[in-house]
Amino acid sequence: LLKKQGEPASLTRFNQTLSINLSGTYNVARLAAAKMAENAPHPDTGERGVIINTASIAGYEGQIGQTAYAASKAAIIGLTLPMARDLSNLGIRVNSIAPGVMGTPLLTAMPQQVQDALGA
Repeated sequence: LLKKQGEPASLTRFNQTLSINLSGTYNVARLAAAKMAENAPHPDTGERGVIINTASIAGYEGQIGQTAYAASKAAIIGLTLPMARDLSNLGIRVNSIAPGVMGTPLLTAMPQQVQDALGA
């Protein structure tokens, strides 16, 4: 919410994070669902496809400095159940996963003290 100097954080950056994580997830899911709905149902289960949204453990318990990221991932968690209900009559399942900290190039590029704070 505030930068280290006490200035308000950038609303543009906050909205950008929401756009990438939340709107991006919604956009891919809606396009995938439209294609899946065209599939013939599985003869035994009636299923036409599965959408797996990627949230994050930060969506449940975001850390210091993760306001935008945690909010965007919490929104994906909140998006998943109603999305599953909306698509259930078409035989499309929707779930989400919420991974914790993973050793990716993005993480390993961060200073060690940041990695330590994240529990990496």
